[in-house]
Amino acid sequence: MADVVVQAKGLLFDMDGVLVSSIASADRCWRRWAQHYGVPNADSFRIPHGVRAADIVRMTRPDIDVAEGLRLIEDMEIEDVGDVVTLPGARALLESLPLERWAIVTSANHRLLLARLQAAGLPVPQRLVSAEMVEKGKPDPEPYRRGAEMVGVPASECVVVEDAPSGVRAGKAAGCRVLGVLGTHSSNELRTAGAEWVVPSLEAVSATVAGETLALAISELDQHVDQN
Repeated sequence: MADVVVQAKGLLFDMDGVLVSSIASADRCWRRWAQHYGVPNADSFRIPHGVRAADIVRMTRPDIDVAEGLRLIEDMEIEDVGDVVTLPGARALLESLPLERWAIVTSANHRLLLARLQAAGLPVPQRLVSAEMVEKGKPDPEPYRRGAEMVGVPASECVVVEDAPSGVRAGKAAGCRVLGVLGTHSSNELRTAGAEWVVPSLEAVSATVAGETLALAISELDQHVDQN
């Protein structure tokens, strides 16, 4: 691994796959949802990670009422948080940051965001952007532009932390630099989407506060040897 130090004034975190692990819950619930609505091959239905639930409903069953489909999947996922856990390094990194210098920018709706953070035992941030707060979800840059506005610094001074190519593209389009975290996608996929750095988990990232600047020490994966 190569160590680099990155200067930033704000950090914008995706939630699922970066701070908490909810993949098993999401897969179970979306398959039940697909069975309920008669989606072909429901038992093997896989969702595109990093995409808002409302957009998945529109793509999968454009003929049903979006609000109805969204309410059902939200209820399912909120009830199914038994194995939602904090990912390695997330708690320590968040606790090292001034509250006003970071935000969560997620494709989850507000109710689900709160349920998953509570299940994982993580704090609810002062600043957050959830799915219903934007007109266009990731990979559109709107969510991360909103996040930068909430932190009160230019997007170019923010580092986005993402696990999905759609989120990486959203961060890059917003003008941010992007740190990719392995879990749901490969290093090659994250770098191809535009991530400047890729780490195996947030255990490879630490932050030091110096006035208005955050110095991020990143032990990144060697892009020439890691293609998993």
